[in-house]
Amino acid sequence: MGLKGKAIPMNVVRHSDLNFPDTIAALNRFAEPSPNVRQTVAEIITNVRSNGDTALIDYTFKFGGPSLEPAQLLVNPSETMAAVASLTDETRATLAACHANVTAFASYGLRQNWSILNAQGVRVGENFDPFRRVGIYVPGGTAPLVSTAIMTVTLATVAGVSEIVVTTPAGSDGKINSALLSALQLAGATEVYKVGGAQAIAALAFGTETIRPVAKIFGPGNQYVIEAKRQVFGKVSIDQLPGPSEILIIADETANPAWVAADLLAQAEHGHDSVIGFLTDSEKLLSAVRAEIDTQSQTLTRQTFLKEVTGRNAFLILVEDLDQAVQIANNFSPEHLTIATRDPAQIAGDIRTAGAIFLGSWSPVAGGDFLAGPSHTLPTGGAGKSFSGLTVDQFQRRTSILEFDEKSLRESAPIIAAAATLEGLDAHARSATIRLG
Repeated sequence: MGLKGKAIPMNVVRHSDLNFPDTIAALNRFAEPSPNVRQTVAEIITNVRSNGDTALIDYTFKFGGPSLEPAQLLVNPSETMAAVASLTDETRATLAACHANVTAFASYGLRQNWSILNAQGVRVGENFDPFRRVGIYVPGGTAPLVSTAIMTVTLATVAGVSEIVVTTPAGSDGKINSALLSALQLAGATEVYKVGGAQAIAALAFGTETIRPVAKIFGPGNQYVIEAKRQVFGKVSIDQLPGPSEILIIADETANPAWVAADLLAQAEHGHDSVIGFLTDSEKLLSAVRAEIDTQSQTLTRQTFLKEVTGRNAFLILVEDLDQAVQIANNFSPEHLTIATRDPAQIAGDIRTAGAIFLGSWSPVAGGDFLAGPSHTLPTGGAGKSFSGLTVDQFQRRTSILEFDEKSLRESAPIIAAAATLEGLDAHARSATIRLG
């Protein structure tokens, strides 16, 4: 059913409103789980640690997935071959184009080993090696996120990770979407398991009879997946906290209202906890965007998600000026920030917390979601204040390298001994001076 004839409810706020300061203050978010989510996830992790595959299978069925046996958790080669064989030529070309751009972009982000001689002649440097075994979560609840498969697994492959373990929920028929499975194969996944939710994160961190543990976990997910990543941090490393999709658009009177509305609705169709926001200093544009959202939404298919997001997680704000818009954006720290103004680069120079910035009206967020090259796995829920988006170097482990010879140690030893004495650590001092006779 469509929304024809019905205006979508959205929170519209103007800088002249009495509640404006409270509204803006509420947008200064921090990624923080609810107590109920925290407790539920803790129970799931404990159960998976204690009961392994049995817990995975029970949770998969409990949360609407298929009834599986332990041997069915791992996707077998014949399933992957059948998925790849079922693709149309157009789908193959689409996946190849997206994969090529992501591969090319990632190759520029790899960190290289380096070394120099310091002031005392000691050779110091860094080595960067790929993690041996990583886990990647690919959501599959409301849509087969083929793009996420490419924009996570490809980076691990480019970095040289030898074991790339993917968990993703299967459908009620026990199968993974053919395009998604094909994308995982193209991107370089070495193991794919039919497990979703917080239980998948627990399995990757602690292992089960079927799934061996990994060193680092990557990928987006719902609030339970993200909370599970938070709780297993320390046992494993994690990439960031990428949750439900978000967009914030800053626009002035030069923006095309139809294009602005289209970008907002594109993120709204992800549904559930997705957030869409719009900031402008133009009353005329605000009204036009509001009308375009109503008009365009009538032609789109994911009506349930659109109504859900626009009804509770959408805001359109008339700001006093664009400086105020920048301040709000930095406090909100959006996953995606579109700047559709007369001089977008100038405004972008003042943005400090966005996951990704899309400059100008000709830059749809969907271009970044699928094709452009940078990974679309980005921090959400305010986590952008602390985290950056996914990059290939996060699949590399850094090691410091130090090499003294006799000459450089003689130059260094007096300073080492003096520094150790400041801290009352005479054994440290002796470990340097004893070598010099």
